Amino acid sequence: MSVGTAPGKDPIGSTDSDLFLEQPPHLSVNPILFRKFQKLIYSETGIWLSDAKTALLCGRLFRRLRDLGISSLKTYYECVSQPDQHEERARMIDAITTNETRFFREARQFEFLVQRIFPRCHAEADEGAPKRLRIWSAGCSSGEEPYTLAMLVAAHLPAENGWDVQILATDISNRALEKARKAIYPLTRASEIPADLLHGFMLRGNGERKGEMKVKIEIQRMVEFRRFNLIDESLSEAPFDIIFCRNVLIYFDAASKQTVVTNLLRHLMPDGLLFVGHAENLSSISNELRSLEPTIYLKTRSNRESR
Repeated sequence: MSVGTAPGKDPIGSTDSDLFLEQPPHLSVNPILFRKFQKLIYSETGIWLSDAKTALLCGRLFRRLRDLGISSLKTYYECVSQPDQHEERARMIDAITTNETRFFREARQFEFLVQRIFPRCHAEADEGAPKRLRIWSAGCSSGEEPYTLAMLVAAHLPAENGWDVQILATDISNRALEKARKAIYPLTRASEIPADLLHGFMLRGNGERKGEMKVKIEIQRMVEFRRFNLIDESLSEAPFDIIFCRNVLIYFDAASKQTVVTNLLRHLMPDGLLFVGHAENLSSISNELRSLEPTIYLKTRSNRESR
């Protein structure tokens, strides 16, 4: 992640590779069919595909239709909308979402952890509190965010000193999760990671792996990756002390955003922290949240919990 830009993923943004795919010559969608795809994608993810995304829909699904030997989006919709086609709908979501993130993106948020939260953890532990921390990276994309968190935890709250820290990383994209679990990234991304953490927690590839780097196994083991839909699912691991959900909420409409925030807060401890992206302001969404800094919120205790 790099300093000064919002993290996360752009679920429906265009990339350079789309220049060759957005308008396949023999694939098209009429307004009625496009509206059906809009509703299907919305029901699955809470993301509303704008009317301006017709070409993108054609381009992103072109390869999937080709792999299936299907010649029209109408035929594909008839297939993917069937109640038993859960796996194919997941593949469709994979096809239309773009996962873009970097190590240590939004550096100030990680500085906040290191300068304010981790010292507080140590102070509370010195007073007898359990050395325990639960973190959720919601919308983790290809893994850079949770691995960033794991490297910082390993450096400041090491397991050998008795700390029990678990990081859950979730995303709706199976493709992104597969990449995250491999933990292999281009070596050109090394500049995103502070030198001490890079040398301590990343491996440089050799031979056929030249030009790549891999997250060390001890950091990988700190993170559990799982597919999860923020709209309609619950986690048994809750509650969490810290939740990162950055640059995700901006892609939901008002109703879905309210649902997601409510779901996040249900999984967050009182006095827990919620980190969001710079384009995401939650002040008007929940009275349970108090802003500590731009993009960093504290879940306040209710009167009943304070007694």
